[in-house]
Amino acid sequence: MSRPTTSSTTTAHAKPATRRNALPGRLSPGMACDTAFRIIARRHLDAVLAQHEGTCGGDPEALHQIRIALTHLRTAIRFFSPMVDDALRPNVWAELKWLNSQLGMVRDLDVAIERVVAESGDELAVIAELQHWDEKRAESHRLLARALQSVRYRRLVEQTSTWIESGPWSTRRSKEAIRLRRCPLADHATAQLTEWEKTLLKKARKLRKLDVEKRHNLRILNKRLTYSIESLQDLFADKSLTKQKSILKQLRKAQKSLGQLNDDARGQTLAASLNGAGPEAGIRFLNRKRKKKLLRTASEAYRKLDKARPFRSSDLAPNAEPED
Repeated sequence: MSRPTTSSTTTAHAKPATRRNALPGRLSPGMACDTAFRIIARRHLDAVLAQHEGTCGGDPEALHQIRIALTHLRTAIRFFSPMVDDALRPNVWAELKWLNSQLGMVRDLDVAIERVVAESGDELAVIAELQHWDEKRAESHRLLARALQSVRYRRLVEQTSTWIESGPWSTRRSKEAIRLRRCPLADHATAQLTEWEKTLLKKARKLRKLDVEKRHNLRILNKRLTYSIESLQDLFADKSLTKQKSILKQLRKAQKSLGQLNDDARGQTLAASLNGAGPEAGIRFLNRKRKKKLLRTASEAYRKLDKARPFRSSDLAPNAEPED
């Protein structure tokens, strides 16, 4: 299937704001939270920018990676709340959410098309059906490329970068604001990871009874915890790497199953919206046996995760001291 392309001469070269302060290359347990946030947020914003050209050119893998980087960035903002909660945060968040919605439609269509191709044995029927899917995908990509080349996108990058570096959150003088910025990363990370894990496991116990929307919300919680642990990889002490890998293994297993269930639900919705796709298009995404298997896999992953020992400060920072 052909993929729409865009001329390199029209690509918007969005650049982050000038970074006045050099930061350490790695996180450390005693590092202040404001420094840690800038390091993590810079990494993920840079990862978004690195996939810009490929996404504009119609590369499905670049699109996938830019969505992952964007979700990492949004997760980091949540992870360091309330420290970064200032007057500008709602607008920054709204613009990142807008970008995610622009990326989401094309990615959903990519996944749906892959599913149709993989599960059909009738080549002629597939060709006829995919014409409708690919037309919608091409249209959605044109809109996405336009968004990624827009003034709004360039402004988003500049605004987000400036906010990360020197937003109002970084200069507030209240005792609480100063305490949050100076808090050792390991202390904050332990508390946040523990709280998010507890919330996730509590909701996961009702997994089989959740409807599509609530299951999607559980998936978001799962992704939030997974991405936070990945972003904090620098911190894990050698002796706790095994524990970290074990936790990530179960989270990723659940994430994959919940993601496939979500893709099926999105595929049904997309199929219903495509004129001429035929009633069989939506049926491809209805499979009770598959759903039962995916729910069982996710439930088992959460059961194993629930048995694991919870996060402790020693996992991240044995005898850590605050850094100046």
